[in-house]
Amino acid sequence: QRADEPGEALAYWLGRHGRSLPKPVKRGIADAAVRLYHERSLLKYDSEGSAVRFGDVIDLTHPTAKDERQGDLFRHALDRRHRRDNPLPASLTVLAARAELMAMPVERRTEVTDPAVLGAAGMTWEALAGWRQSAMDAAAWEAIIPTMGYLALLRNLRNFDQAGVGDAVAETVAARLSDPGEVARSRVLPMRFLSAYNAAPSLRWAYPLEQALQHALANVPALDGRTLILIDTSGSMTSPFSKDGSLRCWDAATVFGLALAARAQDATVVSFSDHSQVFPAVAGESVLSAVRRFKDGGWFYGCGTETEKAVRRHYDRHDRVVILTDEQAHWHRWADVTTAVPAPVPVYTWNLAGYRVGHAPTYGNRQTFGGLSDAAFAMIPLVEAGSREQWPF
Repeated sequence: QRADEPGEALAYWLGRHGRSLPKPVKRGIADAAVRLYHERSLLKYDSEGSAVRFGDVIDLTHPTAKDERQGDLFRHALDRRHRRDNPLPASLTVLAARAELMAMPVERRTEVTDPAVLGAAGMTWEALAGWRQSAMDAAAWEAIIPTMGYLALLRNLRNFDQAGVGDAVAETVAARLSDPGEVARSRVLPMRFLSAYNAAPSLRWAYPLEQALQHALANVPALDGRTLILIDTSGSMTSPFSKDGSLRCWDAATVFGLALAARAQDATVVSFSDHSQVFPAVAGESVLSAVRRFKDGGWFYGCGTETEKAVRRHYDRHDRVVILTDEQAHWHRWADVTTAVPAPVPVYTWNLAGYRVGHAPTYGNRQTFGGLSDAAFAMIPLVEAGSREQWPF
């Protein structure tokens, strides 16, 4: 998927199995290099800190360049890796433009605000920030925004506001964020939109993010039958979930649970702590609005974690149970909090905080996953298809 992954795949193989490369592995990685290696990816991913660099991949797998320009790129990647002082091939215009910018005196670099110049040199926002050697001001952001990818825009909304990016440019960003085609191509899933919403101080991003999150629901599997979704809102779920602190564990659990419910055929969403209650659905409500209603409407209880009691109270012939928790369950007379659920009914637990002691054994139809990421949405239909021998291929 990304140009650093052929090197990472090769690094794993070499570390695990040694330098003997089976031909299928060699050919597969070579095909990926041909598909992913170009001037911009070389600038972004071929760093000296990589265990296996572009030149190493080319040396070990011998990819066949798709055209003369890529052949020049492969030779230059080998020159970079082996520190050979050969001249840059004339066909590699992006690398030449980057070299010209790198030769510019530092004190003059803040003057470069032409998007065309930065784009021709393959500048990313990270590279621009390092090259300028000064804070990214509004002019710098406005110059690089046209070339930024969808996820990069999503991650930098707060930076745009802090730098004072103008409303006209912000409107173009908002239009891209809320465009259904852009959302589909990005494959961004709901938790990232909530994180961006929490991090961005300006209300000018609120509605575009709400639209984007709704479009992203197309990437969430539609569960058939009846689904019971239990969201742990005990006090321990206030612990940080994201590195930047923009999401707490219960934030992540809430957006995951409500997004899953929005796509399910028939879902029951429950907030539980010492006591539990069904969170009522509102017809036509967006997921982000539901998250706000959950957050502001007193659905975070902040007490203990009586998971078994909540399961026993709310399970009612559901086809599956999803529990989003840190597993710090209060023990009653049952050592397994899922005892009330019949054995043939699958129960999925996501442990968001990595608490050492689990609340239920993992066996049969009882699945426990450590951590929670956007990839977790695919696990439920994947596991259920496997249990029915209906494989994804």
